[in-house]
Amino acid sequence: MSDHVFWILEADIKTGQLDALKALMREMVEGTRRDEPGALAYEWCIADDGTSVHLYERYADPDAAMVHRRNFAEKYRERFLACLTITNMTLYGNLTSEIRAAFAPSNPVYMPLADGFAR
Repeated sequence: MSDHVFWILEADIKTGQLDALKALMREMVEGTRRDEPGALAYEWCIADDGTSVHLYERYADPDAAMVHRRNFAEKYRERFLACLTITNMTLYGNLTSEIRAAFAPSNPVYMPLADGFAR
């Protein structure tokens, strides 16, 4: 089985924040691509009506996920939360106690990997 950690975050875009969110998104995507080799997938989807966003993030292992979590907290969290209201978060995969503790404030659903593979 895979050592990957991945999640889907769903959020509503606050009124008047779509342009700020798009600028922040570009900054976060570039920073993650450049600085986090353990980030396997980092994809943002914005609804056609511009009112909500889904993020799909996949990391090679728990350590890579924690690198991203620390970078997010240091560089982006404040601006991210100024643009968005998180409505749902589900974490999947190798959910170590460190991962669970780091994400507990978001009140996520935890879905540890039961079987399968990733290529």
